[in-house]
Amino acid sequence: MTLVHRVDYPEQIGSLTDYIRHRGGRGLTAAQSMTSDQIIDVVLASGLRGRGGAGFPTGRKWRTVADMHSSELPTSVVINAAEGEPGTFKDRHLLRIDPYQVIEGALIAARAVKAYEVIIALKKINVEHQQILARAIDEVLEAGWADGVNVHVVLGPDEYLFGEESALLEVVDGRNPFPRIAPPYRRGVVELVDTAADIGTKSGLSAHVHMAGAAGDAPPALVNNVETISNVAHILARGADWFKTLGTEKSTGTFLCTVTGATIRDGVGEVIAGTPLSEVIEEIGGGMAPERWIKAIISGVSNRVITADLLGTPVSYEAMQPLGIGPGSGGFIVFDDQTDMISVAAGVAEFLAIESCGQCSPCKFDGLEIADKLAALCRNEASPQDWKAIEHRLDTVATGARCALASQQQSTVASILEVFADEVEAHLAKTAAPVKPFLVAELRDLADGVAVWDERHADKQADWSYDASWSGTVPADLFGDHREGGKLAE
Repeated sequence: MTLVHRVDYPEQIGSLTDYIRHRGGRGLTAAQSMTSDQIIDVVLASGLRGRGGAGFPTGRKWRTVADMHSSELPTSVVINAAEGEPGTFKDRHLLRIDPYQVIEGALIAARAVKAYEVIIALKKINVEHQQILARAIDEVLEAGWADGVNVHVVLGPDEYLFGEESALLEVVDGRNPFPRIAPPYRRGVVELVDTAADIGTKSGLSAHVHMAGAAGDAPPALVNNVETISNVAHILARGADWFKTLGTEKSTGTFLCTVTGATIRDGVGEVIAGTPLSEVIEEIGGGMAPERWIKAIISGVSNRVITADLLGTPVSYEAMQPLGIGPGSGGFIVFDDQTDMISVAAGVAEFLAIESCGQCSPCKFDGLEIADKLAALCRNEASPQDWKAIEHRLDTVATGARCALASQQQSTVASILEVFADEVEAHLAKTAAPVKPFLVAELRDLADGVAVWDERHADKQADWSYDASWSGTVPADLFGDHREGGKLAE
């Protein structure tokens, strides 16, 4: 297998002139002679699915947003560049390599859903990418590509939930990254609901909004991530049939994958959908060090653990999803045979518990209990009663959850504990060596084969501060969600 270069060019595209020389702009030109429905039909025919994790068909998403068009305020196109999934760097890599295809794809999307605003949502900490985008946007606007569409960047916080679609829209609208109940196609960037009046609805949302009613009473938003939208410009330029020349029947095109961990090198590469996972690890990560073998892989913190016997599985939706693993956001963290997998489970649990906003009490408090007791298990200090408490909290942590974060405890953490039950028993019996929870965190950078992890996360408190100790409150209490019983019970 060799890497391909549909969206991940082998060299950096440094200017709009350079981009045009590489066939850039042809997709937007094609879209300008098409109707909204025709553009959406091409995207539908391509089979493109979202590259952010869930794999929802992109054309269907666009059609839904177009159908929810508001008569009062325009639709917005929002590009999710927050990218906080541990072990994933592909979206920032694409922005670094070629931001122009991102902007072109977004402008095509704006035409398809009749939007007059394109927002690229990026974390404030990613200064390099802000500068790259600012320069590229200026060039595109000066060239007249936007045609009346306002294109700008919104900077957000460093929290994991900023990448969740509805929480991202909360940030764009000037609030904190707390997930909504209302999906983006029903509530977009601008809220029409009067805050004081809505408090009486007891929606429970930090933004004090409720679910939209019939189409036309609120502006929807189309949210796509960077990799997804990067493919759009090429699909419109070359056609749906061209896009389907690579990949499988149900997973057309390519995947951009990030490989980190126990491999010889860390890296990002573009592979044909359907490529066996073992080949992805070998080609991008360089394989394993001599006399080391793959014990397990986690695809971010949203899927079941991938064991060595599944390395031959094709990286595609139809091959992976029945196994409960899925391509996710294309980030694969590799662990070798020397890794204590209970430390990994504890690290994932801690990351998710810390990053929970606390709007849903079980997600935060049950999550913190899972993390605390797994840390004790790592130290060989957990009792059988503690283990029963872990099992119980894994059952209750997602109760009433409005986003997927809590269920990720059940998919990733629970699967590790299930698959590596012998290691659980060894720690309960105190026959395993004590270990610390593995640091699970976001990637800060990835260059020259070396990943830079956000080591600050080891000091992050459950209230999202970096204070010496936890305040006992949760972010939703501190930042305006007026739940009762905000503090953890003594």
